[in-house]
Amino acid sequence: MAQEPLIAVFVDFENLALGARDMKGEGKFRIELVLKRLLERGRIVFKRAYCDWSGYREFTREFHTQGVEMIDIPQTRQGGKNSADIHMVVDAIDLCYSKSHIDIFALLSGDSDFSALVGKLKENNKRVLGCGVKSSTSDLLITSCDEFIYYDDLHRQANKASRRKTGTQDKKAEAMNRLVEIVESLDADYDQLWGSMVKQTIRRVYPGFSESYYGYGSFSDMLKDARTRGLIELDYDEEKGNYRVRPKST
Repeated sequence: MAQEPLIAVFVDFENLALGARDMKGEGKFRIELVLKRLLERGRIVFKRAYCDWSGYREFTREFHTQGVEMIDIPQTRQGGKNSADIHMVVDAIDLCYSKSHIDIFALLSGDSDFSALVGKLKENNKRVLGCGVKSSTSDLLITSCDEFIYYDDLHRQANKASRRKTGTQDKKAEAMNRLVEIVESLDADYDQLWGSMVKQTIRRVYPGFSESYYGYGSFSDMLKDARTRGLIELDYDEEKGNYRVRPKST
């Protein structure tokens, strides 16, 4: 099995919180949506968020739950938000040089000030993935990153997934919801999606996942049940001994 890419996550929280607050129909930034998407790319080994947390105490419980280290940078009249940005840049550069095994740096911010950091990380052969709110993200930062994820899209997809859920959800319905969520998300990034890749990703996003818990003898049985329910399209490749998976065409 190919080695999973290792990911370090740096969060410029105030930038994201203010951006999400101004999003239509939202109001609150949800860190778990971003972390779930990143887990589709690899294994997260470092998570740190920077902010003057005195003004955002309602978010601290969720960050603790998600295992994110919160670095408190009290704002001063001289430094302001810039102090948090400087701490984040210094820590990212230090990690880049001291932990050579990290493959991907995920920078959660829309601030153009981080464009120079992106360049330095790429000079050191690191892949840089950005994430921010569309309306408050600099074009310079977007073009600097190897890939950029809009938080708006993650929020929209999460709402779509929640509408699929029913009030009397049984185990298999829960399994189908998780499967379709991962398939639809991965399909946007890969030309061909294989069953083994889907299973590996589900296990990263939902570490306790086991198809047997949902009453399936194998993951292939779960895929075939999803096809029978009209949720995905499935083709078996005899040569590779694996299933090609696609979202159901609409």
